[in-house]
Amino acid sequence: MKNLIAASLLFSFAAVSQAHFGSVIPDKQIVEDQKDSTVTLTAAFNHPMEQSGMNMAKPKNLSVIVDGRKTDLTDTLKPAKVLDKDAWITQYKVIRPGLYEFVLEPQPYWEPAEDKFIMHYTKVMVPAYGVEDGWEIPAGLKTEIIPLTRPFGNYVGNIFRGKVVVDGKPAANVPVEVEYYNVDKRVKAPNDIFITQVVMTDDQGTFSYSVPWEGWWGFAALSEADYKIKHEGVDKPVEIGAVLWTEFVTPSFK
Repeated sequence: MKNLIAASLLFSFAAVSQAHFGSVIPDKQIVEDQKDSTVTLTAAFNHPMEQSGMNMAKPKNLSVIVDGRKTDLTDTLKPAKVLDKDAWITQYKVIRPGLYEFVLEPQPYWEPAEDKFIMHYTKVMVPAYGVEDGWEIPAGLKTEIIPLTRPFGNYVGNIFRGKVVVDGKPAANVPVEVEYYNVDKRVKAPNDIFITQVVMTDDQGTFSYSVPWEGWWGFAALSEADYKIKHEGVDKPVEIGAVLWTEFVTPSFK
């Protein structure tokens, strides 16, 4: 009986400790060719390293910011399946040079295992036709990671740095969870503690992380919102996550 209880507790703890990530991942990191200028974006909610998903309700908003102008793309979203769970997909035609920043605000996700709601404000940037200016400019989200390292065109081993803000102010001493989008489960962690890497922001809200291998990596800075949402008539806390996705590559050598 004791073993059964211990196993049950262990399973419950493992379920609680899984990191959640909002994800908005494009099918290309950079647009260079006018003949291949349509960006396909997939929005989902999942555990990237473990490749297990949760259902995502239709987002409150998906927008693209170019040259400081924000365009609503929410109505272009179509239902999709990612990791056998409800997700969303859209396509965006890049016509002119610029830095295209895609930002997503989700619906609150109720997580019974943690007795709270989760909302991950997620963004990804795609430079087009050689223009990359503006990646360090805030998008004006409730919470976000402002890159201090250019969030594209990075090699494996580069140190990625960012600044976490909530309501435009630095978020000091908050955890930033880091996970690899483990397509086809090609990477196997030595044990569960390696699945999610974690760093803390400093007093100025900044953090750094050195990426060990190629692929898409998500950074999720977690804070508690200054408001609550009712669930079955009871006020519940809300975890707000500032999520940024960026791809790291290995160069070719002659």
